[in-house]
Amino acid sequence: MCIRDRVDSDPVFARDGHVFTSAGVTAGIDLALALVEADHGAGIAREVARQLVVFMARPAGQSQFSARLSVRSAGHPVLRAAMDAITTDPSADHATDRLAARAGVSPRHLTRLFRVHTGMSPGRYVESIRVEQAQALLEGGADSVEAVATSAGFGSSETMRRVFHQHLGISPTTYRARFRTTTPPPP
Repeated sequence: MCIRDRVDSDPVFARDGHVFTSAGVTAGIDLALALVEADHGAGIAREVARQLVVFMARPAGQSQFSARLSVRSAGHPVLRAAMDAITTDPSADHATDRLAARAGVSPRHLTRLFRVHTGMSPGRYVESIRVEQAQALLEGGADSVEAVATSAGFGSSETMRRVFHQHLGISPTTYRARFRTTTPPPP
C-alpha cells in the first residue's frame, strides 16, 4: 500500500496520521478490530471478533506474514542463501548442521543469523516454509493429504497434522475444507 511516497507492502492495514487504510475487504475487518482494540481494549475486540465469527488476528497463510517473503528482508548474504535453498525445495533435508555446512558457517553462527534476522531458529523457519507449501497444495485440492505431507517435506501426514495444529490450530483436512479453491478442475 502506498502512503505519502512510501510503499509498505507487508501490513494488511496501515495508519498515516488520521488516515487508516486496508488492503482489502477482510483486511478492513482486521482494521476495524484493531481500532476497537485501540479504543476499548483487547477483551471487547475479542468479543466483537467472536460475534462476527472471525479471527481476532488471522492465522498464518492469510497474508499477515509469509516466511517466504522474509527472504527479501534478510540482510545477510549467508542467511539469504540458506533461506533461498529452503524455499526452493522445502522437502529437502534442511537440518541446521547441513544448512550451515552448505553455507560455509557453523551451525551456531547460522542459528544466530536466523534469530537476529527472522526471530526464529532455522528449524522453525523450515517448518514455516513447509506449512506454507502444504497450505498451497491443500488449497489446490488435487493431492491426498499424505501426498501433500511428502511433497511439503513433513514425511508423514501425522507429522504434518501435528505441525498444523501447532501453527494454525487446525488439522490439514480442516484447513483444506475451509480454504480449498472453489473453481472446478478443468475437464
